[in-house]
Amino acid sequence: MTLLPAYATRQLVAERLPLIFPEGTPNRTYCVRELAASTVFAALYIGAIEGSDRFLGPIHVYRMTHEQAAMAADEERFAYANAVMRKNGVVSGTRWYADNTREPIRDETLRDGLVAIGAVLRREDLATTSGRPRYALKKQFADLFDPHMEGEALEAAIAEFQAKHLSKSALARVTIMRAGAVANTSGVLATFPNGETRMLAPGPSSIITKAVVEVFAPRFLKSPVVLWLSESGNKVVLRDDAIANAIGLKIEADKNLPDLILADLHPAEPIILFVEVVATDGAMTERRRTAMRELTNAAGFDPRQVAFLTAYQDRQSPGFKKTVAQLAWGSFAWFASEPAQIIALHEGRSEDSVLTDLL
Repeated sequence: MTLLPAYATRQLVAERLPLIFPEGTPNRTYCVRELAASTVFAALYIGAIEGSDRFLGPIHVYRMTHEQAAMAADEERFAYANAVMRKNGVVSGTRWYADNTREPIRDETLRDGLVAIGAVLRREDLATTSGRPRYALKKQFADLFDPHMEGEALEAAIAEFQAKHLSKSALARVTIMRAGAVANTSGVLATFPNGETRMLAPGPSSIITKAVVEVFAPRFLKSPVVLWLSESGNKVVLRDDAIANAIGLKIEADKNLPDLILADLHPAEPIILFVEVVATDGAMTERRRTAMRELTNAAGFDPRQVAFLTAYQDRQSPGFKKTVAQLAWGSFAWFASEPAQIIALHEGRSEDSVLTDLL
């Protein structure tokens, strides 16, 4: 019988998962939470690893007990793997989870998390209704939990796994999120479309603002300019009255202005874009959109010349999850971690609108 991998505690697994799946990893929550650590621990415990011909089922996770998890001998681990699969199999001790945890383990932690990211393989030769175990850790992933591997060796192994198993887009998101974490500890230097630079205050909002100015603006606007940029506390970082006046927009600092006002000067009739930056709160709501419409209406702008955007760091960020329900119809949402994509909240204009009108 194939030997089992070195015994690793659930605590060790829980400590390493966030290193393997850093901020920016798709469905990261499913891959790093306690249930994920319990699932990976159980797979290692019974030796459900690629090439071993042993497989994990959710039952191995939710039938685990605190007492059983502390038993590290191979014979005790093999006995557990077999015992839980027997009809009415009983394992002594205090259970980790109730039986109704089966679905979150199967659907979230495994299907949408570890399988989707390429850390776990799933047998496809079993019928959907089969109760037989079907999951195993990829060998390279399982090796990352060797308790004897630490320091630089562990870091190198994790980097190799990430390069091989995380997609290019996932790696890009991870890189952007890591860069943001570093910038969050010092001032954030932003370079404007005209080449001018300004040092923004440290913090997550400034990191997103920098991305809007340096990445979003040149990607989605043909001839971008920044008319207005403010930070928390109504501190005005940039205010370009010359261009604003030239296109007929009167910016009054005491008004309820957004974090950013951009303009695209390429069209014959300039496009004005109001931007709210969200690290934790403050999205482009319907109330905010209406207030800004009043500003452009007073300046004589056609509504088709005015757009509204909420900028976030990532789709999985707490700020997006908290404010997505507040976003105004007829506005856009953009994520610094996925700079080529944009969400349009289409505002239906007739009762007979159909999906093909949007394609």
